[in-house]
Amino acid sequence: MINRNEITGIVLAGGKSSRMGTDKGLLDFDGKKFVQRSIAALQPLVSRTLLVSNNPEYDIFETPRVEDLIKNAGPLAGIHTGLFHSDTNYNLVLSCDIPLIKTEILEELISAYDPVTDVVQIVSNGKKMPLIALYHKRCENLFYGLLQKNERRLHVALDQCKVKNVILNSAMDIFTSNINTPEELKLLEYEAAKN
Repeated sequence: MINRNEITGIVLAGGKSSRMGTDKGLLDFDGKKFVQRSIAALQPLVSRTLLVSNNPEYDIFETPRVEDLIKNAGPLAGIHTGLFHSDTNYNLVLSCDIPLIKTEILEELISAYDPVTDVVQIVSNGKKMPLIALYHKRCENLFYGLLQKNERRLHVALDQCKVKNVILNSAMDIFTSNINTPEELKLLEYEAAKN
């Protein structure tokens, strides 16, 4: 297993949140902001965490915040920014809209890493999840080159990387649900109240 001193946590909180109508990372769920839940899940596994966001409201979380080096270019630009500011080879990337994420899921990414792999990503509910993934620092230059060519699609970038998939046990799929709409948030709150 990679030592936590060799891993940086990168939380992406720069999305437009157009379907939610408000910044998703700042939403409350069960007494904590979404982004706090992402930071907490990363904390036991990383030496430090970076927040990639252009929104100064995130400064209240006392986690270093970095702004996108290339603006309005989606998650690919966010990951590139995080890798640029990281001083470790290994980087756990997590979006801020997965409020149920658990440290154990992120541990699976670290356990699955091998030296020739560029990216280890979770597969949950049959879907690849590049925003719950371990990225090697060497991806930074490739991603920058693509962004310079105006390529913003993360899946296109990953097609040029050596990617390993970690298929989650179906009982864990609930913990990777990302929340994009007010209806999904209401359903999450309803399910949580039942348990």
